[in-house]
Amino acid sequence: MKVIGIIGAGSMGSGIAQVAATAGHKVILLDSSKPMLEKAKQSLKKILDRLAEKGKLTKTEAGTILDRIQFTDTLQEFDSCDLIIEAIIEDLNIKKQIFRELESIVDKKCILATNTSSLSVSAIASACDNPQRVLGIHFFNPAPLMPLVEIIPAIQTDEAVLKEAKKTIDSWGKITVLTKDTPGFIVNRVARPFYGEALRILEEGIADVATIDWAMTEIGGFRMGPFTLMDFIGNDINYTVTETVFKSFFYDPRYKPAFTQKRLAEAGYLGRKSGKGYYDYSENANNPEPNFDKALGTKIFNRILVMLINEAADALFWNIASKEDIDLAMTKGVNYPAGLLRWADEFGIDNCVKQMDQLYDEYLEDRYRCSPLLRRMVRDKKAFY
Repeated sequence: MKVIGIIGAGSMGSGIAQVAATAGHKVILLDSSKPMLEKAKQSLKKILDRLAEKGKLTKTEAGTILDRIQFTDTLQEFDSCDLIIEAIIEDLNIKKQIFRELESIVDKKCILATNTSSLSVSAIASACDNPQRVLGIHFFNPAPLMPLVEIIPAIQTDEAVLKEAKKTIDSWGKITVLTKDTPGFIVNRVARPFYGEALRILEEGIADVATIDWAMTEIGGFRMGPFTLMDFIGNDINYTVTETVFKSFFYDPRYKPAFTQKRLAEAGYLGRKSGKGYYDYSENANNPEPNFDKALGTKIFNRILVMLINEAADALFWNIASKEDIDLAMTKGVNYPAGLLRWADEFGIDNCVKQMDQLYDEYLEDRYRCSPLLRRMVRDKKAFY
């Protein structure tokens, strides 16, 4: 059984450690902060005890899983690792420095992976003398509960390394999708309009926060509306991801962030964690009721859905991933009610093109340009499935 190293004992790192240890691996969890390591240890014990209480594990199994995890603040402990997953702050220079240090410690066969959600895997790999062993393995939070993992080969990644890493993550019971090393990979790229277009509709005064959320959950069937979800993620985090994707795509207007979200983040209205965001989470809060106008709700839902479909189609057009992996990523990574490309077939690809063109004609903004793939499919009378 492989020895797995995890760098970073935050919620993501300790979550990945739990997954690997549950799959039977010896895990070495590293953090430079001893208080953070202690916090991770207590948190993991609490989670595993709770799973035992619920009957999902026996007490013995819970104890064994925790015993498989070694907590350390010393990088030298990684000398026996077969796979190392880095899950620290999204800072390219810090990540490169750690990967450089790792190479002087680990065996030549050890695979080095980054859990980055927005940085270039190829840039991280460039810090290594042997970049062929580096790739991206992107989990979603919370790692033990979210089934999806995006596997991202860098330009330099060896095919055998890619196969071995995928095989390992598959053996942990995860659903893996293969994606090109481009900004946002699949999920964080394709999901941008779910937030961005909702914010645009709000800023234009077409509908308020509660009405947009109602339209997406009641009419669209999404588990959470965009504003509830942004408050859940944190406006600071969600804004930063949008801004990173926007800059990484050379300021493509499709990914342009919203001033509304920027100001909320600046004001400290981060959502649930700060007690206030788009909604007020204080005890006696009086949040507005939605406008239950079905025609308005349908208009909102259609506009956001078409933007999402257009983004998914463009990801396929640029060969970011296969159609199956794009749909799988959106249903398993962010719990969409259906795969967007399958949804396009149901909605009508001609309807998608028509709505995108209507938006473009109205705004004359490149944000609303229709994917060439959708146009070709209408012309050739094709469907995704």
